[in-house]
Amino acid sequence: MKQKTDVWQGTLGLMVLKTLDVLGPLHGYGIARRIEQISGDLLVVNQGTLYPVLLKLEHGGAIASEWGASENNRRARFYRLTRAGHKLLEAETLGWERTATIIARFFEVRAEDLP
Repeated sequence: MKQKTDVWQGTLGLMVLKTLDVLGPLHGYGIARRIEQISGDLLVVNQGTLYPVLLKLEHGGAIASEWGASENNRRARFYRLTRAGHKLLEAETLGWERTATIIARFFEVRAEDLP
């Protein structure tokens, strides 16, 4: 059985942007479930954490929302990536890739490699 971990501080926004980029418009619950699914069910997305991130991204212009009907015919707010959101996703992705490269160097370093 896999142990679920809370989403790391500062990463949920990027996960939301990437999820919407790949899957298109989704409601909040759908975004949370997809992030958990993409993580291989290793992450748990707390609704109390997700909705403030969605609000922040929407206020920043990275996503837009509109009301619609969910799969079970309930009223739900659906979120989609905007042009600004695509640009933000690109910039954030580059930043995280650089960070991952730097951290990877620390796991690979040996004492004999240092001057």
